[in-house]
Amino acid sequence: MTAPVKTSALMARGAAFLGTEHAILCGAMSWVSERNLVAAISNAGGFGVIACGAMTPDLLDAEIAGTKALTARPFGVNLITMHPQLFDLIAVCARHGVGHVVLAGGIPPKGSVEAIKDFGAKVLVFAPTLALAKKLLRSGADALVIEGSEAGGHIGPVSTSVLAQEFLPALAEDHVVFVAGGIGRGEMIASYLEMGASGVQLGTRFACASESIAHPAFKQAFFRANARDAIASVQVDPRLPVIPVRALKNKGTEEFTAKQVEVARLLDQGTVDMAAAQLEIEHFWAGALRRAVIDGDVERGSIMAGQSVGMVTKEEPVTAIIAQLLAESEAALNARG
Repeated sequence: MTAPVKTSALMARGAAFLGTEHAILCGAMSWVSERNLVAAISNAGGFGVIACGAMTPDLLDAEIAGTKALTARPFGVNLITMHPQLFDLIAVCARHGVGHVVLAGGIPPKGSVEAIKDFGAKVLVFAPTLALAKKLLRSGADALVIEGSEAGGHIGPVSTSVLAQEFLPALAEDHVVFVAGGIGRGEMIASYLEMGASGVQLGTRFACASESIAHPAFKQAFFRANARDAIASVQVDPRLPVIPVRALKNKGTEEFTAKQVEVARLLDQGTVDMAAAQLEIEHFWAGALRRAVIDGDVERGSIMAGQSVGMVTKEEPVTAIIAQLLAESEAALNARG
């Protein structure tokens, strides 16, 4: 393939920030974004990100070491802000000299950004509103990921295209901003780069790569699905603020509704407080996702997928996926003159 000259020029800032050839991050997908896929994406010139999810510090320690054994290139670690051992996980990243840490799932707790920057790593954050994005960047975050509701897994209520129009004109000149959610082809990457994005993040597109350890049944569910099959979970009780999760509709999505009712009842009884209730919801997702990804239970497990799932039609190596995305982006940019 010819060099993606225009795409690379528009990605230069993001690539320099990540220390990679291409400013293409892999979204952190629990159970999927582990050492094999992460290393493959980094080795292909992208930026792999370990999904820590509900891992203990010992498990994360082993995962980082395992990834380092497979790649000498930069990769990051995604940490969930509500993890009860967040600062212990940050300490694990420090011991390994991880260069980039992504804080996801909520506003970073006091001291977390500083703890990461203290060992020289860059901090990437998510923000659902422009005001919060500005505040986080003022408070020390090094880069921002704006992720629209088309994405898989935990999502916000606003589409990627609207977020991009709101955030990029206000922030892209002075800050590194990556765009995520619903990106399945290179033409879309070209559009966001032209709007000022430093790079992009894709998850669903990489979930069924040859190097992904996801169960064959999980991958087949992706190949069969179209955009309409990737639905967002509903909130049952207004007192229980549950971040919606986008996944392929199955019995597991129905079971999550029942789980919310059960947790709301525990709140009523005073058996759990709000923090414990939300953690119980997170543990539900972690277990349901594992059943789908690792065990291949695509009936009752959680098949988290973004709306770009209809563009995932076959298993192919990460190198082929990235090459195709870059070729499509370059062709789109060249067509515009």
